[in-house]
Amino acid sequence: MADPKYKQLPPLTSAAEFSDIRENPLRTYLLGIIISICGNFLISISLNIQKYAHVRQSQRGSKPYYTSVLWWCGVILMGVGELGNFAAYGFAPASLIAPLGCVSVIASGVISVVFLKETVRASDIVGGTLALTGTYLLVTFAPHTSTHITAQLVQYYAISWHFLAYLSIEVVVFCILLYLYKRRNVKHIIIVMLLVALLASLTVISVKAVSGMITESVKGHLQLIYPIFYAMLVVMVASCAFQIKFLNQAMKMFDATEVVPINFVFFTASAILAGIVFYQEFEGLALLNIFMFLFGCLLSFLGVFLIARNRPKIKQQERTFIAMDKIPRRRHTDKVQPEAKTSTYGSLAAKLMCNRAGQTDDS
Repeated sequence: MADPKYKQLPPLTSAAEFSDIRENPLRTYLLGIIISICGNFLISISLNIQKYAHVRQSQRGSKPYYTSVLWWCGVILMGVGELGNFAAYGFAPASLIAPLGCVSVIASGVISVVFLKETVRASDIVGGTLALTGTYLLVTFAPHTSTHITAQLVQYYAISWHFLAYLSIEVVVFCILLYLYKRRNVKHIIIVMLLVALLASLTVISVKAVSGMITESVKGHLQLIYPIFYAMLVVMVASCAFQIKFLNQAMKMFDATEVVPINFVFFTASAILAGIVFYQEFEGLALLNIFMFLFGCLLSFLGVFLIARNRPKIKQQERTFIAMDKIPRRRHTDKVQPEAKTSTYGSLAAKLMCNRAGQTDDS
């Protein structure tokens, strides 16, 4: 005979029947915010540690960066920070946890100035102020209602008509963008980042579902026996993997100062939309709260854009110029710079090529 504690809930027909599941515990809400902020702060520390390890290894030029103990410490810290973000989705709304990612950008800017001795710019100060103001508005006016994420609740939301319509539109748009990117070879940054954002929407939905069901299981209400848990786990892993793949391709094709703010804006927008459509997090929220929440998101977007744009790059070593007066039978005193994309850039082979060209011209 089955244990009555794990007895399935009766079929539910409307969202109103979930009203008894919802609650407003301020402690749980604040716990989710604190975990998310701490996780993002650890991520910012890990990024600066990895950056310092890269700089130090490039200066020494002896071993690859992945042999550095310091670099691995940064990777471990990033894992802990991401784990904190994962846990935060089980306590607070997804539409709040995602925008709090701007904390990582703000903290990273402060740490890089203090410890890596980077220059403080006026845009950094203005951007930090805007981001902090936006974060305050997000925390103040975000939905404070916390929902117990159970397997039955996730099943109900997954077959709701508005989510099925949203998923259908997302699949069609994703296929069109993927066709343009792969078949038509349209390598625009907006195309790539939209692909990442569409995958991020599924990631947020599945992460909150998995995290919430694990949280309920820890509390004593076992949810891991339901197939929906493992279905969401598969969606989470697959969407994360492809999201990282497209994001890495974007980092290869475009500068980080472009990718970081656009990714933050698109990811946050997709996460908020996922929370609204799937988890109905804005249901019953006052119009003023919605307006101020969106205004806080806008301020955070502007702040991250100002902080991330035109970041100073690591100074490269001076390249060797080839003086024309050093080439035999050449009387020019001008200096020419070989093409940086060629494999012979700044090398002895480039000088030999110039010599060969001079001999051809004189013959």
